[in-house]
Amino acid sequence: MKSKKKIPKTFIVFLLVSILIWLLITLSKEYVTTIVFPINYSNISQNKILQATPVKELEIVVKTNGFKILRTRVNTKNITINASTLIKKKGTKHYLLVKNQKQNILKQMPSGVVLQEVIKDTLFLDVGSLVSRKLRLKPNVKIKYHVGYDLSEEIKVKPDSILVSGPENYISEINSIALLPIELEDVKSDFIRKAAIKKPNGIKNLKFESKEITISGKVEKFTEGTLNVRYRITNVPDGITLNTLSKEVEFTFIVGLSSFNKINKNSILIDCDYNMAVSNNLSYLIPKLVHKPSEIKSYKIIPNKIDFLIQN
Repeated sequence: MKSKKKIPKTFIVFLLVSILIWLLITLSKEYVTTIVFPINYSNISQNKILQATPVKELEIVVKTNGFKILRTRVNTKNITINASTLIKKKGTKHYLLVKNQKQNILKQMPSGVVLQEVIKDTLFLDVGSLVSRKLRLKPNVKIKYHVGYDLSEEIKVKPDSILVSGPENYISEINSIALLPIELEDVKSDFIRKAAIKKPNGIKNLKFESKEITISGKVEKFTEGTLNVRYRITNVPDGITLNTLSKEVEFTFIVGLSSFNKINKNSILIDCDYNMAVSNNLSYLIPKLVHKPSEIKSYKIIPNKIDFLIQN
């Protein structure tokens, strides 16, 4: 078996030294190349706000030696663009000319790097007015009640509205701000919970008035009641007399126990509109609830059709 020839160490050392010398010579030469610099924007007016993500990078043609090109690409620093010189194009569309900021950009370049050219001469920005508006808070409460229990009045949000600041094109188009969901199980008593704002997706730079938001509700046991209520017949022309078999309907309702004794037949008003029956070619009247106490949660009128005879 033939033995493998070993590469002399002197050859390896010579090769490494040659590569090093070649690199030093190559990197010491001057080159013109393009480097991509990340950018940010400064001096945007306090009453203005960026409504869309602007250009975040700028391609710049530079002239420098290989060492500085390598160092700049490995450790690329942000370049700040002065946005105080924005020029309005149309609506919220603005632009600025990079050529007017070459001296400002050059000052931010690493030492020894010469700016030759900026590839993108114009930067476009969507800049709107920063406005503030008081918006209603919209609760999102999912409640599973204990059997026989329910809300006795509407859920309350405190505060019911807050001051919101943000882009004019967004703030002007909405009427409320949603709250994050709250889920409650087996509820049979009053409740109060802290709530948080649901921040809209895709909308940046929104600021909310800092306030603690609470959601509360009054809960009680509900019961069913029934009353015989006399109804009125309305819009009957002169000279026509209507006869019906019964003068009353059965009014069944659901109400909280605390308000049960407040409900009586005098607090319920039910009408039957004769003109509506004639207009729809009906041979019967339809009883409609005109007034009820606010404490009543739900109701049913029996019968829902009342036959009548015309007596001339």
